[in-house]
Amino acid sequence: MKKLFVFLLVLPLLSFTLHKYYVALTEIEYREDTQSVQMIMNVFMDDIELAINKDYNTNLQIATKNELPSINEYYYKYLKTHFKVTINNKEAVYKFIGKEYDGNIVYFYLEIENVSLPKSIKIENDILVDHFPDQQNLIKATVKKERKSLFLSSDNDKGLLNFK
Repeated sequence: MKKLFVFLLVLPLLSFTLHKYYVALTEIEYREDTQSVQMIMNVFMDDIELAINKDYNTNLQIATKNELPSINEYYYKYLKTHFKVTINNKEAVYKFIGKEYDGNIVYFYLEIENVSLPKSIKIENDILVDHFPDQQNLIKATVKKERKSLFLSSDNDKGLLNFK
């Protein structure tokens, strides 16, 4: 009886620790002083590594001494395929500024230059969805102190944010 009680007590705790959440966050900010849109995307390192390794038949070995020297090219190629931005009804081309590792997260820094004040930002984001159907991509955007959010998933990977 005592063992059963302990098992029933521990079971709910195990379900939380065994279940993995698939969430990526992209923060978008319009910088009026530089007329640019700056974006920071964070994803779990192991998830992006698995996706890129499978999609491009490679072995990135992220954050190890054997990390591929061309890793940024793989990141940018993957992002361009799975993350698209349209500003004021015009498809935007962003630059890959770089990446940073922090624990088990990789941060991608992206920038769109020469942008007049955004009235609308359309996001198409299916990052990791092919490999993780439960993947959710949260988008937070700020234009002139006005904040908007989108929650994208495999069922709905596009969204439009309108600003005043």
